Amino acid sequence: MTVNEYNQCVDDFADGVYRFILKNIKDEDNARDIVQDAFAKMWEKAKDITFEKSKSYLFTSAYHTMIDFIRKHKKIDHVEDISSFEQEHDSGYSDLKEVLDEAVAQLPEIQRSVLLLRDYEGYSYNEIGEITELNESQVKVYIYRARIFMKNYLVSMDKVI
Repeated sequence: MTVNEYNQCVDDFADGVYRFILKNIKDEDNARDIVQDAFAKMWEKAKDITFEKSKSYLFTSAYHTMIDFIRKHKKIDHVEDISSFEQEHDSGYSDLKEVLDEAVAQLPEIQRSVLLLRDYEGYSYNEIGEITELNESQVKVYIYRARIFMKNYLVSMDKVI
């Protein structure tokens, strides 16, 4: 990959990678750091990557960096999560975006990632499989399960009203 092709990748894919990472970790600064790390890794391997494969390499690198970040920063106290979850639902929602974000946040990590890649970023099942290192049937199953969860979550009227 040439310098011009690398710069073209930055122009074309930086926003998409950032949106994907931000939707998963919900922290703007850390999302920027992860995207920057992914581009740095791509620059280090620029001679080995073709321009045609750059998008896939970039999302794969960002995905794996995000997973490493999540594993390092797992400081979740489940008792606090449960109490805050109950408090949020007592007040009710009026904004659909808030309801959707809350539903996506409730998904398991892998289901959230594949759902965001498919429905928010528009990747094919095969491309998602390459990014997440899953086979195509596993990707389809995770997306199906995520959509069923989302449907059940959104159909529940106490979440919407």
